Amino acid sequence: MDKTNQTRDGGTLRERAYESFTHHLLARDIRPGQFISQRELVELTGLPLGAIRELIPRLEAEGLIKTVPQRGMLVAHVDVSLIKDAFQFRLFLEREAMAIFAVEASDATLARLRQDHEQVIADCLARNGEISPELVARAQNIDWNLHWTIIASLTNDIIADAYRVNSIKVRLIRQEQTLLSEPLVIPVMQEHLTVIAAMETRDPTQAVEAISAHILSARNRALGVR
Repeated sequence: MDKTNQTRDGGTLRERAYESFTHHLLARDIRPGQFISQRELVELTGLPLGAIRELIPRLEAEGLIKTVPQRGMLVAHVDVSLIKDAFQFRLFLEREAMAIFAVEASDATLARLRQDHEQVIADCLARNGEISPELVARAQNIDWNLHWTIIASLTNDIIADAYRVNSIKVRLIRQEQTLLSEPLVIPVMQEHLTVIAAMETRDPTQAVEAISAHILSARNRALGVR
């Protein structure tokens, strides 16, 4: 195998290792604040030790792990500081992105976002309050997609990558509070519809205020503040 193919295969293994690590992290197979060894990651991901060793500097740079001498790797610990930092980061990025998105997004994009949210609410009401896990999962994906659509519209790879890493941290934050649950589906979809209505005015100031209020509401849920 020539050097080009070796590099390509090495890059592929590193990406697979990263994707596997973040998948297991978000699936709670790896817990925040847990110590884990390279060998345990090999067993968990099914990937070679070389790929895991090459993965570690990236995870450290992204703040997802910290190497502790003689103890192994410490997975990012969730505390009040992380919650405040992660949501402040979201505010900085999404407010600026929204100011542009509200003006430049196509009518078709806004119509699709509205239809997705209204359909979830309609499906919830049609079930007389009995919301299935599948419907909760669908609502969660629609929730994440709204925010990602705003960020992705900037077509800025640096911002998108930074936002993606921060999103992993947000999802780690007491998932039972930041992830949607049955009682939260309709209220969060309604919060999003308020944001979408502000976008539809094409007034960036109004849209920024709406997304700010929504993100702060999510932050307060994560902090246990009502």
